[in-house]
Amino acid sequence: MEEDIRDKAKQILTEYLQKNGHRKTPERYAILDTIYTIKGHFDIDELYYHMAEKEKFRVSRATLYNTIILLIDAGLVIKHQFGNTSQYERSYNNETHHHMICTSCGKVSEFEDEALKQVIAQTRMKGFHAQHYSLYIYGLCSKCMGARRKKSK
Repeated sequence: MEEDIRDKAKQILTEYLQKNGHRKTPERYAILDTIYTIKGHFDIDELYYHMAEKEKFRVSRATLYNTIILLIDAGLVIKHQFGNTSQYERSYNNETHHHMICTSCGKVSEFEDEALKQVIAQTRMKGFHAQHYSLYIYGLCSKCMGARRKKSK
């Protein structure tokens, strides 16, 4: 199943590169393949580490940034802005989910809620067709809430 998803993502990338006159480089395909093995969110440093340590494939950070931009344009990666940091995640065949961001420690947790998905799906948006969405809920995680309670006592 995961192999099929990665193969389809490669096919989408190939079509995108051909359509837009970009070169089909081994680095671009290696980066895409690595991204599609990562579960959840990642930043450029984590991707760099993954490529170097786990995949034994060295690319520059500039190549990573440039390729990420291509992958976002191709609809294969989504960029999230959580506070001051940019995080990314794969988008092809990724279930719609929501994010809870702790405003104290910055921890990002994902959750799914079918009732919430239904409400959003049934919401009429005049003159607009939604393709995908992200929901961010900001607050305090249980660990930070516990620390605040201890501090205030």
